[in-house]
Amino acid sequence: MKKYTFPIVLSLIIGISMAFYIIKQYDSFDGTLVMGNTEIFYFVNSGSYNDKNSMDEAMSQFESYIYNVEDNMYYTYVGISTKKSNAEKIQLYFKNLGFDTLIKERNVSNSEFFNIVRRYDSILSKTDDNESIRVICNQVLAKYEEYVNDKYNNKRNSN
Repeated sequence: MKKYTFPIVLSLIIGISMAFYIIKQYDSFDGTLVMGNTEIFYFVNSGSYNDKNSMDEAMSQFESYIYNVEDNMYYTYVGISTKKSNAEKIQLYFKNLGFDTLIKERNVSNSEFFNIVRRYDSILSKTDDNESIRVICNQVLAKYEEYVNDKYNNKRNSN
């Protein structure tokens, strides 16, 4: 037993020192997430509902919307932006139409969708025209369905 003590102790010392060295390397590592880059989006939430029928009834007044099912609740969204100021502009647009909305931050990991929404955001930043805001909202929601919907099992409904 005595002849194995030194190699075991030496192996433990080398292993522990290598572990500390590797851990220190990760402390200063500025890498990206393995899962992919996620971007923050501002979703304009128009309501949450207990069942699909009540959601469909309440959302019949909207031209287009998307919804997510989370924890057995239906959350509906009528606008999406990468800029909070644009989300607030969308929120004001719907407030002027008589609808109360909330802005919720959500992460989406689809870079193509992010680039598309950024282009729409640049147009939205430059306009206060209600018709333009309406068209942009509808287009972004359609692009969400096209680029993100299948991946996250989200739904969209247009009336």
